[in-house]
Parts: sequence; structure tokens; C-alpha cells
Amino acid sequence: MGFLVFLLVGVIAGSIANALMDRDGKGLISSMFLGIVGAFVGGPLLGILGIRSFGFIGGIVTSTIGAVVLIWVVRKLRGKK
Repeated sequence: MGFLVFLLVGVIAGSIANALMDRDGKGLISSMFLGIVGAFVGGPLLGILGIRSFGFIGGIVTSTIGAVVLIWVVRKLRGKK
């Protein structure tokens, strides 16, 4: 059951990050991947700042922050706004 929750958090966080960063037309798999990778970026990033998150909502917030940072970094590396 934990793996399914992890995937659900990924889909939700990726979708929120796509909306926040104006990435239209991205599919479910793309959003899920973005949210999952965002969790691996957001967790350590918030840890460096001394912030911890717990539970389902905390996972979504952490993953969304990580996904937004990831989109921003990729855009900077590609030279886009």
C-alpha cells in the first residue's frame, strides 16, 4: 500500500508543480515522474533548511517544492525563462 501512496503523492505533486510553473500538456506519467523525482530533491533541500514534513500532505508539499526547483533548474540549464 505504501508504494501506491508514493505514486499518488508523485502524481499530485507533479501536477501542482506543472500548474505552478506553466507546463501545460504534460501527461499523468510525466507528472508522476516529476513528483517522485521532486521528492528526492525536496527532501534533502528542506532538510538543509532545517524543515521537516510528515504525513501525506507533508509529502505532497515537499515533493511539489522539489519538483518546482527541478523545473526551474532545468529551465535555467536550457536557457529558457
